[in-house]
Amino acid sequence: MQRWRGLEDIPQDWGRSVVTIGSYDGVHRGHQLIIGRAVERARELSVPSVVVTFDPHPSEVVRPGSHPPLLAPHHRRAELMAELGVDAVLILPFTAEFSKLSPADFIVKVLVDKLHARAVVEGPNFRFGHKAAGNVAYLAELGATYDYDVEVIDLHVSGEAGGGEPFSSTLARRLVAAGDVEGAGEILGRPHRVEGVVVRGAQRGRELGYPTANVETLPHTAVPADGVYAGWLTAAGERMPAAISVGTNPQFDGTARSVEAYAIDRVDLDLYGLHAAVEFLAYVRPMQKFASVEDLLDAMARDVKKCRELTAAP
Repeated sequence: MQRWRGLEDIPQDWGRSVVTIGSYDGVHRGHQLIIGRAVERARELSVPSVVVTFDPHPSEVVRPGSHPPLLAPHHRRAELMAELGVDAVLILPFTAEFSKLSPADFIVKVLVDKLHARAVVEGPNFRFGHKAAGNVAYLAELGATYDYDVEVIDLHVSGEAGGGEPFSSTLARRLVAAGDVEGAGEILGRPHRVEGVVVRGAQRGRELGYPTANVETLPHTAVPADGVYAGWLTAAGERMPAAISVGTNPQFDGTARSVEAYAIDRVDLDLYGLHAAVEFLAYVRPMQKFASVEDLLDAMARDVKKCRELTAAP
């Protein structure tokens, strides 16, 4: 899959294509319907499929300080899109100047002049251009002029998550923030994941017999609520069942919030400086301060037993 950072990265000989545009944070199950249809339509027309997305999140430029917690960084979204069969991802730098493009200028500069759109696939609520003035009706109206058609996909998917609320990135973020990683996983179609470099912490886990990978998460990451979780730690090409702690380590009066993962039954790992990913399968218990270190060790033993069972289940 090709990855382009800005319009200037698009090959000059790029031909017709099928395009879909959006932030697509998390590439959740609703997003998968739209992207999957774009891929299918491209194959019907024997042209490549392109996903157009933005960095930073448009809200941060339009309303500084409002950047939402992200369910997946851009490189992870690209990986997920590649799994869906996408041929190219275009990440457009979203600047103040870019935000002022009128809907018509956006269509001409991006869809017509650069991507030579043959078809555009979007959800019903898609908005674009200055002050989000453009919608799918306007997109289709200009399609008659610029020789592309527009297909609108109903991305209404719902389940148990959020009490049956339609799936969305906003709902997934809310569930992650509340510690409901199982609900978020239902929306995403996979466990919620955070990633970053393994850094040195206080090393108390090692002293207690449970050495952890302290993962310094990427900026704006959607980190679950404080607590203990079952999941997986992936590093050095290996995915390992893990007991995960999120919080400030209240037992030792910590103040810095961290994500630490103990790879179950693995005390031989040296992951410092490596990139790692932590996937959250299920919530186990809240973060708490115990009466003694011995009580903490008893709780940690129970946590590891529970996490071993949860990650081993089908």
